[in-house]
Amino acid sequence: MLIYLLRHGRTAYNDEHRYQGRRDIPLSEGGKAQLCPADFAPAAVYVSPLTRARETAAVLFPQARQIPVPDLREVSFGVFEGRTYEEMAQDPDYQAWLNSGGVERCPGGECRADFSERVCRAFSALVDQALEAGEARLAVVAHGGTQMAAMERFARPHKDYFDWYAPCGGGFLLDASPWRTEGLLELRGEVRYTRD
Repeated sequence: MLIYLLRHGRTAYNDEHRYQGRRDIPLSEGGKAQLCPADFAPAAVYVSPLTRARETAAVLFPQARQIPVPDLREVSFGVFEGRTYEEMAQDPDYQAWLNSGGVERCPGGECRADFSERVCRAFSALVDQALEAGEARLAVVAHGGTQMAAMERFARPHKDYFDWYAPCGGGFLLDASPWRTEGLLELRGEVRYTRD
């Protein structure tokens, strides 16, 4: 089975370098226009319930039934959401979070360990379910953090969290052959469904 783990298209917050997290920001007009349909058409696509992921899935897989998975939502950045790095340059809470490597809990938000556990539990359940059903492909449209958490835990070759950063409208193609014996996924390559 092949797995497509994809990031949503661009939003105004992406363009402005604002932390989005759980904020339900739609795609920008430019972000929508940049996306193009995928090169395969699954019957269903699993999505984060946030608007930007659902809108992206509608462009990439226009005929597919969308199945929301709440635990695929982006990490909660708490009080940092809606703000830019520049706006928080003098914020001691933000600087402390940066100094932790983004691992500690954001004020009012999630720590990376809790976020990764949430995402990986949901993602692994989708892989198990798709394999059990004999699916040829599994398509997931979510967020950058969702990708990084799942890829750090399950992808081979192993890389650290931030090494799995993908562009908007892009992501990873994975082979589930080693899943049942090793709990891992083999990286086949990167994919992008954008016009640029």
